[in-house]
Formats: sequence, structure tokens, C-alpha cells
Amino acid sequence: MNQGVYDPQGLIEANQPYDREPYASLVKAVLAWTSTDDALEPRDYEQIALVLTGHARAVAADLRRRCAGLPKASDKQRALADVVLAEADRRLSTPARGTMRCVQNRARLVRALYERLDRLRVAPPSPS
Repeated sequence: MNQGVYDPQGLIEANQPYDREPYASLVKAVLAWTSTDDALEPRDYEQIALVLTGHARAVAADLRRRCAGLPKASDKQRALADVVLAEADRRLSTPARGTMRCVQNRARLVRALYERLDRLRVAPPSPS
């Protein structure tokens, strides 16, 4: 099994726009699975995990770029983003497995990254 997404030119983490809706729908569907649902084949879980891993890396890179551009007065926002990014680094450092649990963990990670990214976007500007 692959350990990650093949991206030799680093395009996933480049400042490329991505369509959020398909990934949000995938995350929602994956998190709705229960252990009583019909199980997928391990290779299907592996493919879903790879898709979510690649997208998590892209969203984490976007979050890092946005944090780097925050004003000095945004230390609290930066600190919270750093916590989420550290957790993302930890989770993404482990190989994806062909299990429902792994796929759901990757989906939770994507959701957490988007939540933090959204909070940075709607944060009120810091007073000068």
C-alpha cells in the first residue's frame, strides 16, 4: 500500500484552489458510517484514506500560509491553529490503513482543519 499521495512537484501543498464541497460531502458520508454498515474492501478504504490524506495536507498547508500572514496581535488564533496543525502532522505521519477506523480518523482531521481555517477567515480584525 502507498504511504501517501504521489506528488513529486508539491502541487497539493501549493497555493492551488481546491473545491471544498466534494471533500466536505465525503467527510460527512464517512463520519456517518457505523460498524453495522456493510464493510468495504480494504483496498476501498485505502483509496478513501489516500484521498482524505492528500486533502488534509492541502488544507493544512493553506492553514499554515494563513497563520503566517496573521498580524502579531493574533497570537491566540495562531496558537489554536498551531495545536490543530501539530495534531495534523502527528496523524499524517502514520501510514493510512485499509480500515473504517483509519478513514474516519482522516475525515475527522479534515473536518478539524476546515473548522480552524474557517475561524481564521471570520475572525475580527485586530485593533491597531
